[in-house]
Amino acid sequence: MTLIGERVRLRAIEPEDADVFWRWHHDEHAMRWMGTSYPESRAQLRKRFADFAPNSYERCRFAIETTAESRLVGYIALRDAHPESGRAELDIYLGDPGTWNKGYATEALRLMCHWGFEDMRLHAIQLSVVVDNEAAIHLYRKLGFVEEGRLREVHRRDGRLHDMYVMSLLAPEFAASIG
Repeated sequence: MTLIGERVRLRAIEPEDADVFWRWHHDEHAMRWMGTSYPESRAQLRKRFADFAPNSYERCRFAIETTAESRLVGYIALRDAHPESGRAELDIYLGDPGTWNKGYATEALRLMCHWGFEDMRLHAIQLSVVVDNEAAIHLYRKLGFVEEGRLREVHRRDGRLHDMYVMSLLAPEFAASIG
């Protein structure tokens, strides 16, 4: 399954995507507000990608690719979905800073929310974002996400701890925003 918009398409992640992701994971600008992880070799990342479990209700991972050039520009996922509550956690990032502020993340987020609410029958999509990541917060608010709470001093970057917002979007709010 592929989700297609005007600027981006969301497609399954392929093992051969690992080299591009490895490059992103070693770019300090791309990873600035991402959670810290241990260094991973190219071979380790390739193996991990090859061993990914199939997409399922609990975790759906997509590559964000431009429709014009079929260029891989990012990652988006819904994870930890619970049918009892109809909630899932969203992860998104664009790996190449040269692709930022071009509408790719906005459209990818809209496509993923639409799919999550319609096809997965979710009631809420939530995410966590560092309070200092103003660009991401602006994007989330623009799409209707609201702050539900604040986690204090949970993200370490530049030798200090940063707070994070927990934000969510409910299915009726998304439906109202798209008319």
